[in-house]
Amino acid sequence: MAAPGAPVTVTVTYSNEKHSIQVASQQEDGEPTLQDMAVLIEQVTGVPVPFQKLIYKGKSLKELEQPLSALGVKNGCKVMLIGKRNSPEEEAELKKLKDLEKSVEQIANKLEEVNKEFTSIQKGFLAKELQAEALKQLDKRIKGTAEQFMKTLEQIDAIVSN
Repeated sequence: MAAPGAPVTVTVTYSNEKHSIQVASQQEDGEPTLQDMAVLIEQVTGVPVPFQKLIYKGKSLKELEQPLSALGVKNGCKVMLIGKRNSPEEEAELKKLKDLEKSVEQIANKLEEVNKEFTSIQKGFLAKELQAEALKQLDKRIKGTAEQFMKTLEQIDAIVSN
């Protein structure tokens, strides 16, 4: 029996491929879970976690939060994977969506910064003679951020209308 928190080595068969993977827990001092294994399987096979059907000893493994030990999976076990990879077109679309998500996050962070600065000016943390210049700079930054946001919205619109 592996010590708690010790990685578990499993052989995954997918169509005619075999992959030996070492599953470690993503939580410190935690046991490797089915989720940890599924994420690794996605990395080596290209089959996204939601499309994976993992079979061990004739049973379908479903509870992603369960530790592998609770499911009976231990060192040297063989797990079978059934599922389909995304097509290259789907992968490209997913990448576009992830990039757009990052872009929206960056814009939100910039707006958060601007808001903090504006609030501090409002509360009088800046000398009166410097306020006008600071507000002018904030105005420029807001306009630039709004422009970025509009470009992102156009990109989203382009994806939606395809």
